[in-house]
Amino acid sequence: MIAPEQNFPQRIRSFIRRQGRITPGQQLALDNYWAIYGLDPQTDYDFAEVFGRDAPLCVEIGFGNGESLAKMAAANPEINYIGIEVHRPGVGHLMLQLAHQGINNVRIYCHDAIEIMENKIADHSLAGVHLFFPDPWPKKKHHKRRIVRPSFVNLLVKKLKSGGYFHAATDWQNYAEHMLEVLTAESRLINAGNGADYCERPDYRPLTKFEQRGLRLGHGVWDLIFRRV
Repeated sequence: MIAPEQNFPQRIRSFIRRQGRITPGQQLALDNYWAIYGLDPQTDYDFAEVFGRDAPLCVEIGFGNGESLAKMAAANPEINYIGIEVHRPGVGHLMLQLAHQGINNVRIYCHDAIEIMENKIADHSLAGVHLFFPDPWPKKKHHKRRIVRPSFVNLLVKKLKSGGYFHAATDWQNYAEHMLEVLTAESRLINAGNGADYCERPDYRPLTKFEQRGLRLGHGVWDLIFRRV
């Protein structure tokens, strides 16, 4: 049973800023490539102008070090991607990959993803939203910090185009079950699992090194894909 929304305070952040050490290469990327790939959270953008074209737009929330996002963008040049990540080392790492590989269909916010989604993404504009391996907040007392909650799902529905999709992946079964329950309760979304609760990993989602190691150890991974109807 889904907990009442009041048990999920909307302004408790689902992340902690664990900045860590920025390597010289990451700092160099932040200094040199921000003007190319970076987006200002205070600015209102026409993303067709930002990318120089009108193309399907996908958002990835919390891209970590950006390796998966860079691979997806390289493999799907017909899609425009916006990555949102609060940790500067990961942002710098992704910028290095984009610059070295000549990938030009990615732009980056270094900011709170909920604030960006609420204030900077137009309603009914997204072809897809990705949430891969978010912080599971495994302790029960911290479940209120999980990003997938009814208010987040309502925000997704507002931002997705008709037929657009939300794709989440986690290696925590309890979190997968929680997300499945919250998403299933939203009548404006339909499970794309063809009769199953969870989906096979689509080809467009690359395996991360962490995920590959977990699979070798027998750990499970759960993918959920829901479409806007």
